[in-house]
Amino acid sequence: MSLTEMSLSDVVKRQYEFKLRAFLGVFSSMAGVQLISLLFSLGGVTSVGTGTSSGMYINISYYSADMVVVFTMIWIFMTGILITTKAVRYDDFTFVSNRLSSNLANILFLLTASAIGGAAAVTAGFLLKIIAFFFGDIQYGLGNSFLEAPAEFFIGLAAAILYMILFASLGYLTGMIVQVNKIFIFLLPTLITGIVVYLGIRNEELATAILDFIFAESSLFLFAVKTLLLSTLFFTGSIVLSNRMEVWK
Repeated sequence: MSLTEMSLSDVVKRQYEFKLRAFLGVFSSMAGVQLISLLFSLGGVTSVGTGTSSGMYINISYYSADMVVVFTMIWIFMTGILITTKAVRYDDFTFVSNRLSSNLANILFLLTASAIGGAAAVTAGFLLKIIAFFFGDIQYGLGNSFLEAPAEFFIGLAAAILYMILFASLGYLTGMIVQVNKIFIFLLPTLITGIVVYLGIRNEELATAILDFIFAESSLFLFAVKTLLLSTLFFTGSIVLSNRMEVWK
């Protein structure tokens, strides 16, 4: 019997550091996903063209990191599911741990991955514009870089990270639900599809209100409050669900 009693914070710290080393491959997959989304974005997000009476034609293409952010949100959602799998939980047996410490370490890892993923997605937007400017048929370009509009840059960065945290928590909750009962592997997609179809056909106003509540908030502060509150609820629900498992395996 060990005479050294470790505190919860010490256990969580060790597990968190272990997960950072063990899941380096996750960040490699993030780079691959963002590279693919960059390729899809090379043609521009939207394009508008107009002609003049003198025969001149002007085409305006808009380049942004929107698609990169969307792909990264999918990546962090899948990462949230991945970290709840049985194989990953077996790794925690190398530590003197419990469900709470494992969940806290997982959440810290997902928060770290969200920050890295969000920052990388926003930065990829600048890389996209550079590629388009040097290799595309662009005569004149405008953009909101850090030097041109630092406030907009940091707002976009914060919003991207908040989106990643929200989708990471949703993925973690989804993964935990599946671990509680494997039948949800089939029930969840059916349930989600049914809700989407119902809202899209029978109750468009409610669907619009839900989307506007999360995705159409003009105030960064209110957006942060909403996303962090929802993320906290999702993470808390995941911890509660993990306690319903008979054994931590």
